[in-house]
Amino acid sequence: MSGPLEINAALIKELGLSEREMDVLKAMAEGKSNWGIAEKLFVSESTIKTHVSNIFVKLDVKRRTQAINQAREMRIIQ
Repeated sequence: MSGPLEINAALIKELGLSEREMDVLKAMAEGKSNWGIAEKLFVSESTIKTHVSNIFVKLDVKRRTQAINQAREMRIIQ
């Protein structure tokens, strides 16, 4: 039995994902909506949409589910 997968910090840096983008990505993986993420992080929904768009570009995906699956496969989120 193994513990949780180790996060690939080097890949996060290589992809250029900011701390805030990582916060947004983790919240997306928790199933939060843009509005829910905005409330959690004390920013506007528009700001979250910008972060989500940037995440999609950096992970080369088109949808939230793809972003979450890709991030898990790359071990940048659990």
